[in-house]
Amino acid sequence: MTFQKELKKQLRGEALARRDELDPPWRIEAALGMAECAAAIGVAPGSIVSGFWPIKSEVDVRPLMFALREQGARLALPAILDRETIVFRELVRGAPLVDMGFGTAGPGEEAEILDPILMLVPLAAFDARGHRIGYGGGYYDRAIERLRAKGHAPRLIGVAFDCQEVAAVPDEAHDIRLESVLTESGLRHFEGG
Repeated sequence: MTFQKELKKQLRGEALARRDELDPPWRIEAALGMAECAAAIGVAPGSIVSGFWPIKSEVDVRPLMFALREQGARLALPAILDRETIVFRELVRGAPLVDMGFGTAGPGEEAEILDPILMLVPLAAFDARGHRIGYGGGYYDRAIERLRAKGHAPRLIGVAFDCQEVAAVPDEAHDIRLESVLTESGLRHFEGG
């Protein structure tokens, strides 16, 4: 394992441990507060926004997603197709969700596949430059590259708690930077993101 990968693994573990220590009722309140940032995020009616079904102690982005739907957004959740690929399937009110693995759920195969123009991106850690550490599978980096290859340039907003910020993420050439991060402290934009 390279030094960078080992350092990322260490930073990921430390940030997730800090996140796990947060009081569960406080996390709920923080998620509800983040939903109030929907207006600051701003989406045009009909915009496709991908979110994610929260796992473990992750920020629950569902209140934010529903606030964006109230602004007219069409919502999508990731669906894992194989060990390399996720697509984004439309989340429709009342439609059943299926187990996607990794403790998450999403729309079934009958749901329409959409290309998001705004992605709420899960992460384990982030830094003040907009670099993120995911969970190690590379699903989001590959999905974003596929969207870019199709001519799309989705806005990327990481969603996390302040305690997940680290001094510096060891970045590599293939890493994709975030435009912004949303935490309980509000929406923060990164230069050049």
